[in-house]
Amino acid sequence: MVKAVMFDFGGVLAEEGFREGLRAIAENNGLTPGEFFGIAEDLIYKTGYVTGMTDEAFYLNALRGATGIIESNEEIKHGILQRFILRPEVIGYADELRSRGLITAILSDQTNWLDEINAESPFFHHFDYVFNSFRLKKGKRDPSVFRDVCAAVGQAPGETVFIDDNPGNIGRALKEGLHAVQFIGIGDLKNKLEKYLTE
Repeated sequence: MVKAVMFDFGGVLAEEGFREGLRAIAENNGLTPGEFFGIAEDLIYKTGYVTGMTDEAFYLNALRGATGIIESNEEIKHGILQRFILRPEVIGYADELRSRGLITAILSDQTNWLDEINAESPFFHHFDYVFNSFRLKKGKRDPSVFRDVCAAVGQAPGETVFIDDNPGNIGRALKEGLHAVQFIGIGDLKNKLEKYLTE
């Protein structure tokens, strides 16, 4: 019996602002968006920013140094954060699940930016728990994080469904014993998730 549902943030609860913001920056600098995104994504892990080991300035300075982009730290940050547009239909579904007695949580590989987005457009209150890699000091590339958060909400992995748009994260969650749904759209999510909830 599923008792908890965990949602990724960027790409599920909100538009994927990190990828889309970086795409715009790449295009502005005449860089290939896919290659630039790969460098930016690797650096956010290698610098330790996503797990709270370094700060925003360290990461953004490293990104500029590695790629030669012309934007200032503030311009890079603004270009990313403005594109994390919340999806009311997904948050509304989380509310519905919570009203049905399920535990709801966010599990996101995010930085201090998640708190800043919430301060600007509050959404944390829709969830029972918010797990952010920046606060946990551990991200979804470490499979043990999935069992950690299940333990934190008091449910076994087999009683938990994880929702993410990233197939790598889905695969790691499945290996740790969670149920998982790769997010494509709200209609598809409801169809797949309801099957778990009625089993």
